[in-house]
Amino acid sequence: MYRDWAWEIFTAMEKAYKTETGWSGVKDVKKNPPEKDDLTQSFFFAETMKYFYLIFSDSNVVHLDEWVFNTEAHPVRVMARTATMVG
Repeated sequence: MYRDWAWEIFTAMEKAYKTETGWSGVKDVKKNPPEKDDLTQSFFFAETMKYFYLIFSDSNVVHLDEWVFNTEAHPVRVMARTATMVG
């Protein structure tokens, strides 16, 4: 179900701001069709595409019992719990 939703989002993004040479930003998302701004923000690849990669990857690519992702989609290894950590 989530992969289906993600695919719908991805194809809508392609339709709205994929260009011949890459991806563009959008000046106003309420306009149809949206006006492109000829600029790709760095977070687009660092975060948005990283989440698409994770959504469409096999579940063994990143083990979510070993890793969490911060708000910028950077992986952070989960520390193993020890007896002294559990109060």
